[in-house]
Amino acid sequence: MQARPGFTFDEGDAGLDDEDVSANDGEVAPDFDETHPPSYDDVEPTPPVYTDDDEGDFVSRFDHSPPFRPRRNMMKLWTWAAAIFAVLALGAVVAITQFGTPSWWPVDKPTFGQAQPDLELRFPPEAQSWRELENKTYLFSARIEVENTSRESRDLPPIQIVMLNEREDQVFTWIVQPPQPTLAPGETVTIDEASTQVPRNAVYADVGWAPL
Repeated sequence: MQARPGFTFDEGDAGLDDEDVSANDGEVAPDFDETHPPSYDDVEPTPPVYTDDDEGDFVSRFDHSPPFRPRRNMMKLWTWAAAIFAVLALGAVVAITQFGTPSWWPVDKPTFGQAQPDLELRFPPEAQSWRELENKTYLFSARIEVENTSRESRDLPPIQIVMLNEREDQVFTWIVQPPQPTLAPGETVTIDEASTQVPRNAVYADVGWAPL
């Protein structure tokens, strides 16, 4: 008998069948019954073996990792915060300078504006009076005099009249616009003002420069 290429053939084993070989070897021939295949459920899987080549792909939860994220640049944040605060503060100062404090501002505003040293403001009590009109309303009238005591022309700012009750609480105020913008040196201007909006419980009157 001629052997196939790649295999060796022993003439002494030619007459032996599979049963004789199994008997001579002392082993039981395997059962190849395909109707009852072997079960591998009870076989414990072999754990994977990692080599040095797999080290880059394997990540363990016990490996070292940074516990926190990188810290932000706090100095840069503080610089931005200071710049924004400075812009807001400057805007608030400009707004108050131009338009004055708003009505909801928690700080008490002064009743009158800044004094004008070169302008003398007079509000004679004898020139203040009440008069009843035909429609049963009351008219309050007053006279204001302003004199420029300096040697230079001065701007004439608006004037505010404040009405007070017996407890000296403010019950009414109104702004009087001067009839001319400036006063020449030594010049005096007289302003006659009247209003029917003044409450009847007003018993005192005061006058001063209007606040900004």
